[in-house]
Amino acid sequence: MILSKNPLWQFSRPHTMIGTTLSVLGILGVFLAETQRISDSVLWVLGIALVSCLLANVYIVGLNQLTDVAIDRINKPYLPLAQGTLQPEQARWIVGVCGGVALGLALLQGGFLWGTVLVSILIGTAYSLPPLRLKRFSGWASLCILVVRGVVVNLGLYGYFAQALAPSVIWPPRLLALTVFMVIFGIVIALFKDIPDTVGDKLNNIQTLSVQWGRTVVFRLCIVFLVLDYLGLMAFGLGTTFWSPAGIVLLIASHVLLLGWLGYQSRTVSQFTEFYQFIWRLFYLEYLLFPLTCLL
Repeated sequence: MILSKNPLWQFSRPHTMIGTTLSVLGILGVFLAETQRISDSVLWVLGIALVSCLLANVYIVGLNQLTDVAIDRINKPYLPLAQGTLQPEQARWIVGVCGGVALGLALLQGGFLWGTVLVSILIGTAYSLPPLRLKRFSGWASLCILVVRGVVVNLGLYGYFAQALAPSVIWPPRLLALTVFMVIFGIVIALFKDIPDTVGDKLNNIQTLSVQWGRTVVFRLCIVFLVLDYLGLMAFGLGTTFWSPAGIVLLIASHVLLLGWLGYQSRTVSQFTEFYQFIWRLFYLEYLLFPLTCLL
């Protein structure tokens, strides 16, 4: 309870930190399932990836808040910069240090981890900062999120683990299937995150799809994308031989349950902000469930 009220904790946007942590752990799980390699250095390699990715995460979400203070006072008044519990000068220091340390730590590892952190930070910077400020445009904003969350993190981290723990880097079909799944999920997150923020976005001339098409249309579009995403992953599992019998049973059963949960939540939604957090929980769960189906 005390932690939840801490300005630094709020500034880090905990739900994104959880997602980043689970994505690192999930990709390691897929790597271990595919290669069956257990190395003495796996914890060290994992630790470096976690620290550098989490620091990069704080840089990205912190920079976004620094450039959105006026908008957040309307859309998200609970954030520390918007309510004044954290000062812009302090936030700039936090963002600068986190970004610098993340890049420095990743550079020491070289190769895939350096590329993953660097590309993520560059895209995050272009997303928030003028003159590009890509978040103003719904298409570019969606592309930023799905490229980082869907492609860069999955392929980059798998390449890093393979580079550090195995003799070669080959991206297996199941990882590519997860990547496609997360790209579509990234589109949904990018579209849905703007639904609760239409008032502030309109006042600041941020032309998101929710502003242009209306909340209801975008909400329904997001649900359709998620349903197709789950069905596509299940179809891939049933149509291939990459999983063990136990793994495919868990894959199908768990995703049928998630589809049912999604259907129930979409029919009973009362606040878009709460449903957005629910979508993030589905995102987290995939990085737990998918590697588990691969490990069985």
